[in-house]
Amino acid sequence: MITAHMDQALLFRSLHDPARPLALANAWDVGSARVIEAAGAPAIATTSAGVAWSLGRPDGETVSADEVVELIARIVAAVDVPVTADIEGGYGQDEPGVAATVARVLEAGAVGVNIEDGTLPPAELGARLTAARAAAERAGVPLFLNARTDTYLFGLGDPATRLKDTLERARGYVNAGADGIFVPGVTDPATMAELAAGISVPLNVMAGPGAPTVAELGALGVARVSLGSGVAQAAYTAARHAAQRLYDTGDYQPLAEAIPFPELNGLFPDPGARSTASA
Repeated sequence: MITAHMDQALLFRSLHDPARPLALANAWDVGSARVIEAAGAPAIATTSAGVAWSLGRPDGETVSADEVVELIARIVAAVDVPVTADIEGGYGQDEPGVAATVARVLEAGAVGVNIEDGTLPPAELGARLTAARAAAERAGVPLFLNARTDTYLFGLGDPATRLKDTLERARGYVNAGADGIFVPGVTDPATMAELAAGISVPLNVMAGPGAPTVAELGALGVARVSLGSGVAQAAYTAARHAAQRLYDTGDYQPLAEAIPFPELNGLFPDPGARSTASA
């Protein structure tokens, strides 16, 4: 088991390459993870927003570390590809709390985490990253520690110096132990290229409608492309559309493009059959 975990961690690390960027359609439960894996995903990443919505909560650290760890363990058990977890600010009030969360996420089988600064002072996220790296070293797992900075997503600071500020944060986070830098909210290709050139570790951006293709982002130097909460939003949009058609017109046309029941059901092995096979 330890060797398999190590292999998954090294594989996940190797996937961060601008020549062929790691594309992640973020999952929020076992079902979405299995569907995404079956579509050809080389790895599974979670979305904190999607996880929170699935539990009836808003996004923003409203879920507990216990709930997140349980979900990660379920996803890891259900897929064959590496799993990386969005743990927001680390689900801890201080560095020891964040380290404890990271240790539990690793024990659940994940090989990567995202930790974000949000409105935290950069020095505070740096301390959390250092604690997370130490927890991974104690566990003996080469965790891919992705540091997210929300300078662009939240429009922090002076727009005229935002690029400079982001690069300064990135350098500090790398020095604190980050293996990658995630800058959601960037839409300008020239800015992405400057970020990639100025950051010494793989750059992760969040993409959506109107953004350059994965290959085009790779040409700019981006090594990892995430869809964030976008897939969960699209799934809930499909549910709303089907319900609205049912109640407004009484027809069922939105269901015509649904994954066939046998195909979807087949993504989930019979637990009894799995137990028999393992025996």
